[in-house]
Amino acid sequence: MKKIATLLIIIGIVFLAIGSYEYINIQIGEKQARAEAEELLNAATNKDGDSKIEFDPAYGDTIGLLKIEKIDASIPIIEGTDPDELERGVGHMSQTAYPGDNDQILLSGHRDTVFTRLGEVELGDIITVELPYGTFKYEMVDSVIVSADDTSIIGSTAPDEELVISTCYPFGYIGSAPDRYVIYAIPIEE
Repeated sequence: MKKIATLLIIIGIVFLAIGSYEYINIQIGEKQARAEAEELLNAATNKDGDSKIEFDPAYGDTIGLLKIEKIDASIPIIEGTDPDELERGVGHMSQTAYPGDNDQILLSGHRDTVFTRLGEVELGDIITVELPYGTFKYEMVDSVIVSADDTSIIGSTAPDEELVISTCYPFGYIGSAPDRYVIYAIPIEE
């Protein structure tokens, strides 16, 4: 009986160590990506003539920042939504548009890292996307919960621009979540 108890304690310590290691790596990756994004944005503001035409990121590039004041979030945006990109920040689905393209923009992130507080964002809250060619503000207008395999949220909205943010749901779920929490936001006319 003592051997089983000791074995269970050792297994628990191993799982805790692995989890801690993963968490620390994600935090380091996100911090590095945020620094890259801030450097990119600072360089862009110091250049004259930056334009959307010059913006052509490669898969895996840090491309900007997603800011949600309501939850005190400033999250690096990474081009792509593969696991490597999502470990560094919020991923921009490459098949969707960018701000200013008058079509759907889809950003995704993990509920247990960058979007732990996304459920606190409410109708009317402002979401800001900062890219080298401009700052774009959106107002949250709706949210839905869909099945994890529901791809109907992805599709052209042209000529209307729409920011879609998705993450796994429920937020406190342990393991692979069965659903997705989706926020819809529209541009604020200034």
